[in-house]
Amino acid sequence: MAEAIVFLAIERIADLLIHEALFLNDVRQEVESLKAELERMKSFLKDVDRKQEQDERLRTRVREIRDLAYDAEDVIDSYILEVAHRGGFHEIIKRFTTLSTHKVGKQVRAIQNKLGDISRTLPAYGISGGGGGSNSTDEMQRRLRRSYPHVEEDDVVSLELSTRDVIDQLMKKEDRLHVVSIVGMGGIGKTTLAKRLYNHNDVKRHFDCCAWVFISQQCLPREVFHGVLMKVLSPSRKERKLIDKLKEDELVEKLYDVLKEKRYLVVLDDIWSYKDWDSLKPAFPKGQEGSKLLLTTRKKKVALLVDPCSSPVELPLLTDDESWKLFKRKAFSENKMEAHACSKEFEMLGKEMLKKCGGLPLAIVVLGGLLATKKSWNEWEMVQKNINAYLNKDQRQEYGGVTEILALSYNELPFHLKPCFLYLGHYPEDLEISKKELVRLWIAEGFISPSLGGGEMLMEDVAEQYLEELTNRCLVQVGRRNHTGASVKTCYIHDLLRDLCVSKAREENFFGIVQPSMNGNENCSLDLTVAAVSKMRRIVVHPSKRYVSLKGECPNLRSLLLFQDEELIRLRISKCNNFKFLRILKLLREVGSWIMPSAIGYLFHLRYLSLKCRKLVLPCSIGKLKNLHTLSIQVEFLVKIPNVLSKLERLRHFLLNYYHGFKKYGSHEWHEIKGFCQVNTLENIETMKYIRVENLTKNNALLKLTNIRSLGIQFMRSKDVETILRSPSFGLDRLRSLHMRLEEPIPFPTLEQLSQCHHLYKLFLHGRIQEDPRSSHHVLKFLPTNICKLTLWESHINQDPMPVLEKLPHLRILCLGSSSYRGTKMSCSANGFPQLDSLHIYSLDLKEWQMEVGAMPCLRSLHLTCVPRMKMFPEGLRYITTLQEMKLKGMRKSLVKRIQVIEGREGEDFYKVRHILSIRIIDTWIR
Repeated sequence: MAEAIVFLAIERIADLLIHEALFLNDVRQEVESLKAELERMKSFLKDVDRKQEQDERLRTRVREIRDLAYDAEDVIDSYILEVAHRGGFHEIIKRFTTLSTHKVGKQVRAIQNKLGDISRTLPAYGISGGGGGSNSTDEMQRRLRRSYPHVEEDDVVSLELSTRDVIDQLMKKEDRLHVVSIVGMGGIGKTTLAKRLYNHNDVKRHFDCCAWVFISQQCLPREVFHGVLMKVLSPSRKERKLIDKLKEDELVEKLYDVLKEKRYLVVLDDIWSYKDWDSLKPAFPKGQEGSKLLLTTRKKKVALLVDPCSSPVELPLLTDDESWKLFKRKAFSENKMEAHACSKEFEMLGKEMLKKCGGLPLAIVVLGGLLATKKSWNEWEMVQKNINAYLNKDQRQEYGGVTEILALSYNELPFHLKPCFLYLGHYPEDLEISKKELVRLWIAEGFISPSLGGGEMLMEDVAEQYLEELTNRCLVQVGRRNHTGASVKTCYIHDLLRDLCVSKAREENFFGIVQPSMNGNENCSLDLTVAAVSKMRRIVVHPSKRYVSLKGECPNLRSLLLFQDEELIRLRISKCNNFKFLRILKLLREVGSWIMPSAIGYLFHLRYLSLKCRKLVLPCSIGKLKNLHTLSIQVEFLVKIPNVLSKLERLRHFLLNYYHGFKKYGSHEWHEIKGFCQVNTLENIETMKYIRVENLTKNNALLKLTNIRSLGIQFMRSKDVETILRSPSFGLDRLRSLHMRLEEPIPFPTLEQLSQCHHLYKLFLHGRIQEDPRSSHHVLKFLPTNICKLTLWESHINQDPMPVLEKLPHLRILCLGSSSYRGTKMSCSANGFPQLDSLHIYSLDLKEWQMEVGAMPCLRSLHLTCVPRMKMFPEGLRYITTLQEMKLKGMRKSLVKRIQVIEGREGEDFYKVRHILSIRIIDTWIR
């Protein structure tokens, strides 16, 4: 992790040399020399991670390097801040003394000299910068993790479906070498399932020969080839001696010749990289028809690269019932099972502890094995109080502690992903994490190098790739997908992995979590001057029912994230000087009106500002935040924003949301932002919503949004819509999400230009869409074919929209909102809506809905709200076998009765919906 921190310092300095060149003019030479020294130090640190675990002196050196990297950032940030507050470079000549510049140069040189001293001592620890690692540590890890196929686990639950699925793949006869992969996070049961398959009678009978080989992080190809040969040949002692003398390339050749005449199965357990596979695959021929390789891996990407034609089997976490079944098997012997079968106390305590395991089989087995040795309820209670410590202990020699197993994935991360992963630990347990927020925070923290963005690739794209890599490594789990169905919308992290993040972050002084204790006084005062927190660079305050008062100075603080209502947090934001290096500030203040103090303008380094309150007034000093990337405001009532936003030169994301009374598919509140009409540098803006434009032809700065990706805008005049859509300088080619509302009663102008938006996936149109009775084309013909989510509101379309919408090949989410369609009949044809997942129909005059067999073959969710004239459900519903949820709200009571079972009697339309898993009925009309 020290390497990652040094890398972040290098990237931060490089970014400053580009964007703050004017401020750094007088100390540029010293700063560039420091950057070069940090670059050299980074190469040394590549060899440190494993060795420092066994050498206390080396750990001390690593801490020193980390702290010096932090010091370098502090010195440079302090210098820039002082220059900025004195009015820039021209004022330096007049006011900023040579003494101050000399002082900073001296501090930079002092850090550089200390780094040089450390560099000269590192060879004494056997570190040359080559990245060799510790052989003894690697060998110990291999011994702990080594798997043997004959040692089968008896604690198998919930593998029946996976077993059947993999066996079907293994038994399939194919004229190619098929690689079957089992993928999942550490401890989830990949090896357990592989053993079960390897020893399955059907599998043994199907193959001529089988071999099991353990790979792990340090792949030894010669050992792998030798092991497989020994298994498939069963050589005599004399033959074995000859094989032992073969060189690696000779082993490859011999193994290839042996296997090509057989139908074989070889298991490669715990493979970590495609590079390892690349070194092994020359030894494995196609073999006889049906030969297979079975591999287990924590990395989905490895599985996909090894065999792109095969779908990896991804193991899920256990359900609560499955977890309890496995736990009881391990925690209770047969006698204890009888003794405690009816003991509610043991069951309650056991289930409470199981929550910490989060469905991870390894953790459940370790916990159950430990509790099997405990005889009394008091002993169980003691384990419950110290469960983290027990799970981390080496309870099972063949595995090691649970955290140690999970840490293997963390240790193997490339340095640029380590801070991104650790950052997930600052979120409270079980919180669903917004991808967009996470990506913007990573960028604000400096985890994403600005040099990686450029051309079509933005820093946000790079950050999304980082998140995807973490999910492919099974370190982060996908919560919900977005409207495309491919990209992540929310994610979460397993509790035990979160514990690992928090532990590592504490070791590296990466962030500190404040969660006020429920014990003691009602008020919890956090003094930022005390040693425990004074050097923290990131502080997170988690929800509690106690007041928290943040006081004192914290000169090192870079991020302050508050996850609870600011009513309970007394932050003296007026004293922003106490947080002068702050880059990230996230505040919640649910109660009362808030006039933000003008001192916010002193936070010159602020990159991310997120505010949520009932009513907010921003000061004019907000315009001083030259480095701000993200300004996110959520308010309940009207917000006052001064006419200074044009000064936010590096702003990338501006979001203004009203959350009071907001309906999921309804209209937003809108606010006119006057400050943007003078903006001359809008090229950086990627997100801007939700704003109102009074007169675009008069103030046409919005046309300079050449990089806009997500836009929410309310027009007061139809001609302004046309100006935007027809402007060649407007960023239609990059637009991904567009929310347009036209306030006046006259309709939208022609929207044909939207057909050229080839990256537009999400479209919300609120306003009348004019139909031309002379045209042979449907009014919605302009919709681009790549639309995934479409919402229409107050469109007043007279022609049935379904015939054109059902032909959109990628449409997954469709909402026909209030008065979007004025007709009474709607028809969906066979094979229409091939990808539609969710359909919401709201407040239409619909009487008749026809649906042919084969329409909407992927539909999972159907919501009908306030469609009072509808008399019958379409016949085609009965054929949509994928439909899992139907919600009916404000519908006619007589219609609802048609699908209900009342006193044992099925309604006339019940046969159409009997296959739907969940049907919710709310607020029916009497008539």
